[in-house]
Amino acid sequence: MANVMFIQEPEKQKPAKPSMHAFLELGFRPLYIAGCAWALISVALWVFAPQWLNMHMGALAWHAHEMLWGFIATIAVGFLLTASATWTGLNPMKGTPLAVLALLWAMARLLYLFSEPILFILAGAVETLFFLSTFIALWRVINRTRNRRNYGLPWLALGLGMANVLYLYAAWHHDYAALMHYFTIGLIGMAIIALLVARRVIPFFAMRALPGLSLPMLTGWGQAQLGLGLLAIATGLVNLPRLTALLLASAGLISLYQVIRWKPGAILSKPILWILYLGYAFLGLGLVVAGLWLAGWTPNVLSRTALPAHVIGMGGFALLIIGMVTRTALGHLGRPLKLDHSMIASYWLMVFAVVLRMTALWPSPLALFLVHAAAACWVLSLALYLWRFVPMLIRPRPNAIP
Repeated sequence: MANVMFIQEPEKQKPAKPSMHAFLELGFRPLYIAGCAWALISVALWVFAPQWLNMHMGALAWHAHEMLWGFIATIAVGFLLTASATWTGLNPMKGTPLAVLALLWAMARLLYLFSEPILFILAGAVETLFFLSTFIALWRVINRTRNRRNYGLPWLALGLGMANVLYLYAAWHHDYAALMHYFTIGLIGMAIIALLVARRVIPFFAMRALPGLSLPMLTGWGQAQLGLGLLAIATGLVNLPRLTALLLASAGLISLYQVIRWKPGAILSKPILWILYLGYAFLGLGLVVAGLWLAGWTPNVLSRTALPAHVIGMGGFALLIIGMVTRTALGHLGRPLKLDHSMIASYWLMVFAVVLRMTALWPSPLALFLVHAAAACWVLSLALYLWRFVPMLIRPRPNAIP
């Protein structure tokens, strides 16, 4: 009688359980979750429940501060702490120190919501410790490995923290002119970090995703762009607006030139790439707009201070962020670089949020409706990201599961 062979289907591997060790393994894990969740909550409060906002620095100053330093800078710190581990081979912060860093961030977010002056001072102190700790962690591994290419990054992160201190000082004295001045300095500083990092990774990501695609790194143009940005900060600090305007517009035009040289037509079928291209282009356009605005060359209907901040902040940073927190999380978690429907939906919702918010800057009876619609798209985009990625970010990499 012939032997009967039974073939047993292999069991599907169950996902690992959430792990605090894995969660605190690299900076992007807690800080991507924290930054995106806070961006969702703070915008929902600002747009849909402003009556609840009664903090010491004032609601408008709080909104600007939390978008730049509470959201955008937080994602940047998470990325830099993670990327520097790849660049140097040394993890700058993990485990308990990373947990403390995240706790400092959370304390600042909470304390800023109160109206008591002493809590505002305490919030500023712990937030300053957040940026100082980031600087020390980055400088330690980059200096130890003599990673000369990245020597400037810790100092840029520290400069972002110093701009925050100046902004908070102006908020303490309710000096609106100084407040906007230091916000602009912080915005330019963050733009330099974003340009420096994105200029390196976007062509690299594109060539990895599309075999046979050859893109120039444009290193010389990037160095010129960095120099122009640093000079823009210096001239901004000494209040030379016309020169700052020229420097910003020049850096922005270089960004647009870089995007054209990176063959954007080749990546239109890859959402994981075009979202980064679009964000980088918006960032360049935003710097040009900021230059025109500083020089007083914008039409009266578009002369509001919100214009450059939103073109750079939403069009540039937000699109780059939703693309980067997806692409880098998948990569560092050891997962295929493929987007599901929820991830692509989060991209389109963020694009809609940008378009609606830009349209709302033009005075019209629909402006308030457009702001609410933009906020709804923003909240849904980040909610989809959190829904899909939080379960991944709190668990070990699949290839780390026994």
